[in-house]
Amino acid sequence: MLDTLVSAWKAQDIRAKILFTLGIFLVFRFGAHVPVPGVDAEAFRAMLGTGNLFGFIDVISGGALGNVAVFAMGIMPYINASIIMQLLTVVVPYLERCAKEGEEGRKKIIQFTRYGTVFLAFVQAVGMSIFFGRSGILDTPGIGSYIVVIVSLTAGTAFLMWLGELITERGIGNGISLIIFAGIVSGIPGGITTFYTLFMGGELNALTIAVFLIMGLIIIVGIVNIHEGQRRIPVQYAKRVVGRKVYGGQSTHIPLKVNQAGVIPVIFAMSILLFPTTIAQWFPDNTFAVWITNIFNFTSIPYMIMYAIMIIFFAYFYTAVTFNPQDVADNMKKYGGFIPGLRPGKPTSEYIDRVLSRITLAGALFLAFIALLPNMTAGVTGLNIAFGGTGMIIVVGVALETMKQLESQLMMRHYQGFMK
Repeated sequence: MLDTLVSAWKAQDIRAKILFTLGIFLVFRFGAHVPVPGVDAEAFRAMLGTGNLFGFIDVISGGALGNVAVFAMGIMPYINASIIMQLLTVVVPYLERCAKEGEEGRKKIIQFTRYGTVFLAFVQAVGMSIFFGRSGILDTPGIGSYIVVIVSLTAGTAFLMWLGELITERGIGNGISLIIFAGIVSGIPGGITTFYTLFMGGELNALTIAVFLIMGLIIIVGIVNIHEGQRRIPVQYAKRVVGRKVYGGQSTHIPLKVNQAGVIPVIFAMSILLFPTTIAQWFPDNTFAVWITNIFNFTSIPYMIMYAIMIIFFAYFYTAVTFNPQDVADNMKKYGGFIPGLRPGKPTSEYIDRVLSRITLAGALFLAFIALLPNMTAGVTGLNIAFGGTGMIIVVGVALETMKQLESQLMMRHYQGFMK
C-alpha cells in the first residue's frame, strides 16, 4: 500500500487528482462548521444522544449534525435515493431499459437519482425544522425560520452531492463514498482525545484500552477478509469455428463475492432499529416510551438479536435485488459458456443460486458479528462505541476500493507509457 501511494504521488497527473480530492475534503470540513441561521446549536447538542438515529447521522456527517451546519443531513438522502433507484430498476420497465442502454441510460438514472436526492432532502429538512420548532431550539420560531432551515439544509445536501460527483469525475475513487469516509475519519482525533482524557482521569485502565485495540484489530482483519472474499465458479467456453478462425475454448470463472451487499444491510438494520428509540426519546415521561428505550438499547440482548436477524435479512434481500443468477446463466448460454458437469440454462441458474445463498449466509453472519462486536465491547467495557462496527466497515471498504483504483490507474499509466 505504501509503495502504491509513493508511486501515485510521483505521477504528476495522479498527484493532481489526489490534491483535488483533498481540496474537496477541506471544503466538506469547512461546510460542516457553517451553522444554519436561527438554530441554537448548543441546545440541540445537549439533546443529541449517541444511541438514537440523530447520533448515527452525526457520525456519518462528520459532526455536522451536532453543529447544526448546512451539511447536517450529510449525504444520506443521496444514499437513500440511490438505493430506491436500484430497487425501482428491477420493477419499473422503463428504468430497466435505461440500465441496459449503456452510458446514455446510466446518465438518465443518475439524473433521476439527483432529483430524488433533492426531494428526499427537502422532506427530511421539513421534518427536522418541525422537530427544531417543537423542541424550542429555534431562536425565533415562525414561518420565516422554518423556510431558512429547510432551504439551508436542502441546499447543503445538494451541494454535498455535487462535491461527491466532482471527486468521481476529477479525483480518485467514488466521491460519495469518500465523503462518508472523510466524515467518519474526522471523528478519530476527537475519539483519541476522549480516550486520553478518560485514561488520565482514571476512568479507563490499560487493560480496557488493550481490549479495545484488540477488538479494533479483529474488526479490521475481519472486514478485509469479508470484503475481498469470493467464491470462483469455473466456466468453460466451447470452441466455435467461424470461417477459418476458431473462437472460444478458454476457461474463466464467475467471481461471487461473499459480501455482495456491502454495508447496505448494516445501515438499513440500524436505521430501522434506532427509529423507535428516537421517537421514544420525544416522550421521556411515558412508561411505554421508557420500556422501548430499554429494549432498544444497543447493549441489550433483544436489540443485538434483532440487529443480527435484520442484517441477515437485508443481506439476502439486497443480493437478490442486485444479482440475478438467471441472467448470468442466460448470458453464458448465449456465448457458448457452461459450468463443467452442468447443462446450460436452468440447471446452471439453480447451481449459481444455491452457491450464492450459501456464501451470502456466511457473509451475512460474519457481517452481523463485526457489526455487533462494538456493542458487546461497549457492554463489557462501558465504552460508548455503538457505531464503531459500521464506521469501520465503511472506512476499510472505501480505503480498499480507493487503493484498487489507484493501482489500476498506475497500471494504465505504465501501459500507456509502454505503448508510446
